[in-house]
Amino acid sequence: PQPAVLPMEVTTVLITGCSSGIGLGLATRLAADSARRFKVFATMRDLAKAQQLLQHFGGCCPGTLELLQLDVTNPSSLAAAVQRLQGQQLDVLAVCNAGVGLMGPLETCSDQAMKNIFDVNLFGAIRTIRAFLPPMKHRRAGRIIISSSIGGLQGLPFNAVYCASKFALEGLCESLAIVLHPFNIHLTLVECGPVKSSFMANLQRPDPEGSELR
Repeated sequence: PQPAVLPMEVTTVLITGCSSGIGLGLATRLAADSARRFKVFATMRDLAKAQQLLQHFGGCCPGTLELLQLDVTNPSSLAAAVQRLQGQQLDVLAVCNAGVGLMGPLETCSDQAMKNIFDVNLFGAIRTIRAFLPPMKHRRAGRIIISSSIGGLQGLPFNAVYCASKFALEGLCESLAIVLHPFNIHLTLVECGPVKSSFMANLQRPDPEGSELR
């Protein structure tokens, strides 16, 4: 089918974590806008998980939507996404819809599990912002939207590591917002409460048979 004709004034948006949850909902809402005001680059680590997004559009991408593979923990994947958008004016970067949790007593959490949480929730956000920020600064325009959590505002029982990663994200965003303001780049931090998504199903937990719990 021929791509849909977009209006003259189109806001280009790149969204991470679009296979489920907040990223999926945001990508669907913007790409389905009846006035076709948005061009959405919906990214996810595994494009095989795009079915849930595509089913909203009859199984195929409309002209307002393009799928991109993007793993926020993989610099090569980020570089490929940046290359795809080269020459495009990215107006909005919606970051950190890709996120993971870790629940359990602190002494049961392995070093590797804790590093994985920070690699996605904090360093994944840093890598993504760092990758797409230079053209925004050069153009002196843009908006960055960070999806965080109420866990970045207060500690939650048995979520110490997850909350630590979100507290770190809060500090990152508060600092960045100040230095980006002179470049006319607006940073918005969304501190979500419970959201109907696959987050809980994907939650990492310590081994229930582990010696630390006995």
